[in-house]
Amino acid sequence: DATRTILSRNDSPDVGFSCGLNPYRGCEHGCIYCFARPSHAWHDLSPGLDFETKLFAKPDAAALLRAELGKPGYRPAPLAMGTNTDPYQPIEKDWRITRQCIEVLAECRHPLVLTTKSDRVLRDIDLLRVMARDSLVAVTISVTSLDAHVARTLEPRAPHPEKRLAAVRALSEAGIPVHVNVAPIIPAITDHEIDAIIEQAARAGALGANFIP
Repeated sequence: DATRTILSRNDSPDVGFSCGLNPYRGCEHGCIYCFARPSHAWHDLSPGLDFETKLFAKPDAAALLRAELGKPGYRPAPLAMGTNTDPYQPIEKDWRITRQCIEVLAECRHPLVLTTKSDRVLRDIDLLRVMARDSLVAVTISVTSLDAHVARTLEPRAPHPEKRLAAVRALSEAGIPVHVNVAPIIPAITDHEIDAIIEQAARAGALGANFIP
C-alpha cells in the first residue's frame, strides 16, 4: 500500500482518541465479527475471505509518521494503533512495520495507546517498557472468550485466550500499563463469561477492563 498519508483523524465524541495509525489493511485473524471488514470493499475486494487473505502492508509508515510529527503546528495527543485492524497480526512478524512506528514514537517521546488480541506485542516489550517509564504508553489486550472452542470459531487465527492473558501478565510485570477489552460481548454466546474474563484479567495484573457490546 503506497499510501502518502499515515495518520487518520476523527472528531467523534464517541471515540476515545482523535488520531490513529493502521500499519495494515485487512487482517489474518479472520474474526467473524470485525467491523473493519467492509473497508476492503474500497479496494473492490470482498469483506469476507479477501479481507483475511489479501492484505496490504504500508512499508513507508514509519517514514510518513516521522514526517507528520515534524510538521510545524503538529499538536501531540495519544496516538492509537489497533483501532481498525490488528497491528500484531501474523504478517507483522516479517514486515515489522508496527515496531518501526513504535521506534519513531519512542524516539520522539510521543504518547501511544495500543490495542491488540495478539501476544506478539511482547516482542516489542523492550520499547514499550522504556516508554512506560515516562507514562507514554498503555496497552489493551482483547479477550472475547475463555472457551477455546468459542474463540477458535469467532477468531480462527487469533492467539489462544491463555496466550493473551499471559501477555497481560508479562506486560504488567514489565511495568507497562495494561487493560483488557471484553469485546465483543455477544448475547447468548459470550455474555455469560464477563465476570470470569474480568477476574482472570485482574489476576494477570490488568489495571482495568472495557467492553464493547
